[in-house]
Amino acid sequence: MTVAREELLIAAIADLIAAPHPHPVRHAAVGAASPIPAHAVMLARHRGHDVRLSLLQQRVGNPFTEGARELFDLAGQGRIDLFFLGGVQIDGQANINLIGTGTPAGSSARLPGNFGSAFMAFTVPRVILFREEHSPRVLVPTVDYVSAPGVSPPGVFRRGSPQALVTGRCVFTFDAARARFALASLHPGETRESVREATGFDYDEPDAVPETRGPSESDRAALAGPIRAALEDTYPQFCARVFGARAA
Repeated sequence: MTVAREELLIAAIADLIAAPHPHPVRHAAVGAASPIPAHAVMLARHRGHDVRLSLLQQRVGNPFTEGARELFDLAGQGRIDLFFLGGVQIDGQANINLIGTGTPAGSSARLPGNFGSAFMAFTVPRVILFREEHSPRVLVPTVDYVSAPGVSPPGVFRRGSPQALVTGRCVFTFDAARARFALASLHPGETRESVREATGFDYDEPDAVPETRGPSESDRAALAGPIRAALEDTYPQFCARVFGARAA
C-alpha cells in the first residue's frame, strides 16, 4: 500500500487529537491554508471522535462571517479546544516565529506577521504545532523572535500549551512542565540519526521509538470519499494533488 506523505501526516495528527489529554477536543478550528490539519480533524471525526471543525477560510457555509474577529471571540470565551500553529522557526521550548529571521527579526527574511498567534496560544487549551519542512533552518535552538511562547512563567494566565509538533520526518510530543520535546515516532524511511541531524534543538529520545502509524484502508477511503467531498470546495488544489482528479 503506497501512502502519500500528506495522508501519513493527516493520520498522525488525527491520532494526536484522539490521544488522552486533560482537555478533550470538542471544537477544533483551523486557520488559513491548513489543509492537512483540516483533513486530520475530519478523519478523527470519521474514526468516531465527537469533534466539530470550524474553518476560517471555508468557501461555502463559512461560520466566520466577520473573519478572524469571531475566531478570537470564541477562543477568548474558551469555546475552541484545539488550534494549529506553525512558524518560519520553531525552537526546543515550542516558541514559534512568524515575523522573520535575522537580528533584528525580519532583517534577513520578512514574513507577513503573527496574525493573532499569541492570543490563540494562550486561550486555546490544546495547540498542535505543524510544519512539513524539518530542517535546522526551521527547527532552531532559539527563535529569532517569539511570536507565541510555548510556555509561560508561573502566574501568567494560559489555558494550555503545545501538545506536540508534527513535521515531515517525525512526531514530537511536548512536556510543558519541562519545556522540552521528546521524539514520539519516526515517519517511514526516517531514523533516529536522520531526525537528530535535521533538528537544530535538543530533545529527549526514548529507548524505543515506534514508526508513525499510517492511515488504515478505512481511513484512506474516507479521506478520498466523504472527507474530500466536505473539504474540496475549500482546498480544491490539495484534494486534486493528493487524491487525484475526480472521475468525469
